[in-house]
Amino acid sequence: MNVRRLIPAAALSCAALLGLSALTACGADAAGEARKDGKLDVVASFYPLQFLTEQIGGAHVAVTGLTKPGVEPHDLEISARQTAKLNDADAVVYLKGLQPAVDAAVQQAEVKTKIDASTLTPMEKHGNEVGGHAAAHDHATGEDDPADHAGHAHGHSESGDDPHIWLDPVKYAEVAKGVGAALAKADPAHAAEYRKNTETLVGKLDGLDKEYAAALRTTRTKVFITTHAAFGYLAERYGLTEEAINGLDPDSEPSPARIKDLQKMAKADGVTTVFYETLVSDKTAKTLASDASLTTDVLDPLEGITDQSKGTDYFSVMRSNLTALTTALGTK
Repeated sequence: MNVRRLIPAAALSCAALLGLSALTACGADAAGEARKDGKLDVVASFYPLQFLTEQIGGAHVAVTGLTKPGVEPHDLEISARQTAKLNDADAVVYLKGLQPAVDAAVQQAEVKTKIDASTLTPMEKHGNEVGGHAAAHDHATGEDDPADHAGHAHGHSESGDDPHIWLDPVKYAEVAKGVGAALAKADPAHAAEYRKNTETLVGKLDGLDKEYAAALRTTRTKVFITTHAAFGYLAERYGLTEEAINGLDPDSEPSPARIKDLQKMAKADGVTTVFYETLVSDKTAKTLASDASLTTDVLDPLEGITDQSKGTDYFSVMRSNLTALTTALGTK
């Protein structure tokens, strides 16, 4: 009896192994086929880095984004299929400190070229989780208590660095230069084209920077209110002050004292608008606006393009943001 039981079990085990081998071989063949076109297989963690890599890589890269449109990138969880894709890629472009799940997956992955955008431009601390103030207020005074950022678990690094570097065209251009250089090193056969595409993208970003600087130079007020402190780099670049309802964490609840403080500030500084974003609830923003007799509008942090986005790519959404800002801030 024991022998008869062992025979089919062994046969089943053998068949399973053969099936697994066939699947593995098939997977290897598919990967090989994908590379026959000569394209560099690149995984990008979320939209701003995917867009940047596609612009620089052009026809020589095949870019896969880990974060689907409409998904809050901070909260992304990596699937088994995405992990496999990451391990099979030639390169990965990510922003350490923004997506903990991605950071962990990249650390374990055997991908040869790992491009961390946070190393390509200086990172800064923006926001004040305790006091609620954000961006230019803290930066201008030099007050930035590390304790304000400790324990923050919503996709920000332990040091409290603000990851939203792509919302500053100048810093985004610095990241583009670094990504371009890394792609050229990973794929030297097309290095000249990567350099050319990088120069083109940097030129467009320089133009966008000039548009922002010109439009925001003579606004009636320099203060704007957002749901969370995503626009610290942008505010600092163009001499504005961002006041965030929820600080760096868009899911946190503001204290009654913070709401009262914002109402007083809005009246004193001539604020007309409370900005919210597409991937986060607008409830708090609309409540504050109603209580303070303000209007609401969207200021898109560009973490992904969705049907609600006011634009189809990075540049069109950034220009929509500029229109929203200049309308809210007014002109002298």
